[in-house]
Amino acid sequence: MGLAVKRPKIRFTYQDYKSIPESETKRYELLDGELLMVPAPTTYHQGISKRIEFMLYESLEKRGLGEVLHAPIDVVLGEGEECDVVQPDIIFISKERQGIMKEEEIQGAPDLVIEILSPATERRDRLYKKTLYARHGVLEYWIVDPQKKAIEVYKLGEKGFELVRVYVLGEILTSPTLKGLEMDLNRVF
Repeated sequence: MGLAVKRPKIRFTYQDYKSIPESETKRYELLDGELLMVPAPTTYHQGISKRIEFMLYESLEKRGLGEVLHAPIDVVLGEGEECDVVQPDIIFISKERQGIMKEEEIQGAPDLVIEILSPATERRDRLYKKTLYARHGVLEYWIVDPQKKAIEVYKLGEKGFELVRVYVLGEILTSPTLKGLEMDLNRVF
């Protein structure tokens, strides 16, 4: 009987991540040294994303306050072999922090990160990514729940993200960190 071979835990690096062949249909994230495929969003998810992005553009980017971007875009959090690479659905980077925008990726925490839940990513978005974004200094995090037609708004506090409010269909969302940002959820869902 042969001896069991103990397999070492070998982390994927950012260079490994960057070497994945480009694909129009596959998206990946690098989380805690593991490469994870992100499934393509549904058409309903895409519609919600498009409407939120448009309203952010109208409210923030058009006023010269910063830039709104959407997936697929690499957001690199951390450095070296310990970095994580995520592809949030939508991000906003204020004019004052435009220096984190590089040609191939965002190097650092956006001011606002928005994740739209899907069955395949809900647990990761609510737990791991929520903690990851807080650890790296994202100021505001929205979790959009298409099934409940609701948006949970979190603000970075002393011990991580603190729930500010859950907005539902029929309400006007206001941002705790981006002054003047209002969003009618009837236009989102």
